[in-house]
Amino acid sequence: MSSFRNALAVYLLWVAATWLLEGLPRTLLRPEATGLRLAYASIANLGIGVLLSFWLIRRHLRAGWGTPRDYGFDPPHRWTSIAAGALIGYGLLRSGHPQPVEPIVLLNAFAQVWVVTAAEIVVCWALVGGTLRLIVKRRNAIFASVAAASVLFGLYHFAHSPPFNEVRMVAFLSAIGLATSAFWLVSRDLLGTAVLHNFLGVTGVLAALETSGKAPPAAPAISLTVAAAVVTLVMVWPAVRWRKEVKHA
Repeated sequence: MSSFRNALAVYLLWVAATWLLEGLPRTLLRPEATGLRLAYASIANLGIGVLLSFWLIRRHLRAGWGTPRDYGFDPPHRWTSIAAGALIGYGLLRSGHPQPVEPIVLLNAFAQVWVVTAAEIVVCWALVGGTLRLIVKRRNAIFASVAAASVLFGLYHFAHSPPFNEVRMVAFLSAIGLATSAFWLVSRDLLGTAVLHNFLGVTGVLAALETSGKAPPAAPAISLTVAAAVVTLVMVWPAVRWRKEVKHA
């Protein structure tokens, strides 16, 4: 049970950092708050959500608590899962946003959401969900774990700026979490699930821009792209390294 308590502690720390750096100062509603946005992305999401979660998962693995596959790092069909996540996600994006999206606009939006998505998938599904599944040693353990991940994903949005911290939005996002969980159940792939989940986030970003009457930037956002590339490398490294270690153990 200590492993699950530690996983929940990371989740709560991530939620608290999100509230302090995003929800309390309402960072997402302040385009001029560049410093806060950088702190929110680097500290709450990359630092706590991804790196601290990876460190704890690594401790679990070294203690013999599960395998990389239990946490989504060694799926049976990685490239198929990533391709499926991209195709399904883009299809859902087009169904909710019928107008064609400029490739640069799509790239900018994808990169903007990616850092947050990485933390959401790693914390809620890989760390907490994966740990819970190993504790609940029953046939329906995996369903309990993904249900918990979906609920925790929804509740985490209370730490965000409006309108994401409203009850109706939290309930809606919990339902989105269930869709993500369904893909996780089938693929058991951290990266493929993150790709799908990110497209769902991009759909929300584009819809919010349309509602506000703001035009999305049509020029390449270099800083966003670089940040997304860094997070991608951080997520890929343990997927490769830990699998090799297990095979040579």
